[in-house]
Amino acid sequence: MSIVRGWLSAGVRPVMASRPWRRARAMAVLAAAGAALPTPLAAQVPPQVDPRIYDIVDAASAERVEADIRMLAGFGTRNTFSDTLSATRGIGAARRWIKAEFERISEACGGCYEVVYQRNLVTADFSPRIPGDTWIVNVLAIKRGTVNPNHYVIMSGDIDSRASRGNDAETDAPGANDNASGMAGAIEAARLLADREFGNSVILAGLSGEEQGLWGGRHMAQVARDEGWEVIGVLNNDMIGNIEGVDGVIENNTFRVFSEPTPVTDTERDRARYRVFGGEVDGPSRQLARYVAATADAYIPNLDPIMIYRLDRFGRGGHHRPFNDRGFAAVRIMETHENYTRQHQDIRTENGIEYGDVIEGVDFDYAARMTAVNAAVLARLAWAPPAPTGVLIGGAVRPSTTLEWEAVDDPRLAGYKVYWRDTTAPRWQHSRWVGGVTSHTLEGLVIDNYLFGVAAVGRDGNESVVSFPTGQIPRR
Repeated sequence: MSIVRGWLSAGVRPVMASRPWRRARAMAVLAAAGAALPTPLAAQVPPQVDPRIYDIVDAASAERVEADIRMLAGFGTRNTFSDTLSATRGIGAARRWIKAEFERISEACGGCYEVVYQRNLVTADFSPRIPGDTWIVNVLAIKRGTVNPNHYVIMSGDIDSRASRGNDAETDAPGANDNASGMAGAIEAARLLADREFGNSVILAGLSGEEQGLWGGRHMAQVARDEGWEVIGVLNNDMIGNIEGVDGVIENNTFRVFSEPTPVTDTERDRARYRVFGGEVDGPSRQLARYVAATADAYIPNLDPIMIYRLDRFGRGGHHRPFNDRGFAAVRIMETHENYTRQHQDIRTENGIEYGDVIEGVDFDYAARMTAVNAAVLARLAWAPPAPTGVLIGGAVRPSTTLEWEAVDDPRLAGYKVYWRDTTAPRWQHSRWVGGVTSHTLEGLVIDNYLFGVAAVGRDGNESVVSFPTGQIPRR
């Protein structure tokens, strides 16, 4: 018997909560804080919400997402090794359409995006999963930041699809949910952010070769490393449209965020530090996951985040991993309940069970709301100042905890916020605005009993990801 949760338990389609009151509340907070007034650093408390984020969320269109998913599924197969010359079938036609769609969006906003191919030749002798030398082609839409253009927030979806056999380039593999839904989300996010100007750069990316070894992500991550990109975070969207799980559960009001605890690039010295000071679950990717969850809670009604303390699903991988492998903060955002009969399957019916990743398995309202989460996170991070660096902490055998950090040099900066939580809590529980200082003592909080961090806050209220302390304040 199916278990039904969320909005569907009431027998209704998911709808957005009433919007005017949210925007009115946001404007009231903004006005109360006087954010529009030019004042010295830390002379006022920034607003708690940014009403522009509500506008971005509200603009996400299930109809546009549906049209894009249907278009992508309509190419028949997008297998990495499928036809590259046809205008109507195969991965070549799909990536040309994605590029053209990004270009149409850019043209409508006066050329606000740079739309480019990113190519990498993978040879047959490099992997047994490559039957012949193959060009792996990503499609990127880049919106350059006006303050820190080399700081990037990235949302990705996968272009390619597959049938039962990963190297089968001929069998129909519409890949409606895996991963036309994520790719359509990236395209819709480009529309939602098109008319906005950001201090940090935003990239909407379609990555290829995911099913055969994460080749597109590997190449993009290596380019980012080689060219010295300052990657704030990567949001990998892989399957954001299914609400009915193979376990019989139907749920459209939750989603999962997968994140690794600490970077794989950490040294033995880093790991030794965790034993003494903590931080085993406080790496950059975990902080990014907490940021995604906090954004959903603040701006997306009735879509609750579920933090998954794992790099990815058990024994499986996604396109955020290549960025993690190179030390970047990256997470996987996806539906809560997967349906394995609709993944990596030839289209068929066996024993009364329908197999195949077809359009009927996608809930377009849910996919649009998942897209809204991504767009909100991208906008907040693109408007926010950089996260503090050089965060130190002290307070041993004292009835207080002190944090110090290096000043953030950014014209958008209003000041800083200190966060803390119980050592067993998955997410930040408490925070305090401390102004434009670069050190703060929390009286009455014993350092042994909590974990701490610091975020930079912009004048518009948008915050950086929380920075966890990396060392102890030296005795003076």
